[in-house]
Amino acid sequence: MADDQQPPVPADVLSEKLEQANRQLLQSEKMAAIGQLAAGVAHEINNPVGYVYSNLQSLQSYLTDLFRLTDAVDTAQSVEDLRQIRKSIDYDYLRADLEDLLRESREGIERVKVIIAAMKDFSHIEEEEFRPADIHRGMDTTLNVVNNELKYKAEVVRDYGDLPEVECILSQINQVVMNLLVNAAHAMEAAGTITLRTRQEGDCVIIQVADTGKGIEQAHLNRIFEPFFTTKPVGKGTGLGLSLSFNIVEKHHGQISVESTPGQGTTFTIRLPIVQPLSGDGS
Repeated sequence: MADDQQPPVPADVLSEKLEQANRQLLQSEKMAAIGQLAAGVAHEINNPVGYVYSNLQSLQSYLTDLFRLTDAVDTAQSVEDLRQIRKSIDYDYLRADLEDLLRESREGIERVKVIIAAMKDFSHIEEEEFRPADIHRGMDTTLNVVNNELKYKAEVVRDYGDLPEVECILSQINQVVMNLLVNAAHAMEAAGTITLRTRQEGDCVIIQVADTGKGIEQAHLNRIFEPFFTTKPVGKGTGLGLSLSFNIVEKHHGQISVESTPGQGTTFTIRLPIVQPLSGDGS
């Protein structure tokens, strides 16, 4: 019987396998969350693309009129003929509206660029090293990703303090903030407020996500960080978001806590060290 026993797996191999499984779970949860947000992101992109397309149609019509005027330079019998054409195409209105069309189109394309850049920043998987990062930039990126999920449910208030760069894996902190923002939006039964607050306290930074939603029952409060525990309807969540958020914050040698009053709202508080006690793998 002893001959059939497998030799024990070395601890470092087990640790690496566990870390690999955790990375895969993190990425899987991130992709699941993005999948749930995909329709909203598509809507966010479709709006500016829609009016840019409409502006291009107007621009085509305006160019046709302008070409009538420029072509007439060679064929008109007199300056008066040119004036008549200029009047017939309502040149002054056309010129002013062209400036508005170009401005609106630039704004639309910039909005699309911001959304795509936010999705790219948020979804990439290669970032595994702790490095100094701008927490506020990460939070703004995350807000751009989840904007459609929030804008019809809540006013978002940014109450940012003065923060130094924080040694972290920013894409993972973004994922935590996204989970908390989406949960806050789902807690809204009517229009409310979500407040993103940051402060520095000594050698730590504090990130708070507070909402004026329905709150969390006391019976659930002690279980919300358990894997697969969720109070959301089927299809609204995997039950892994808060559990993985807890693991990410723990990996960063930080703490995450929650305070909630049913009927009044919920506040999640994240405390992160500005400098990791052990740089590199964060273990």
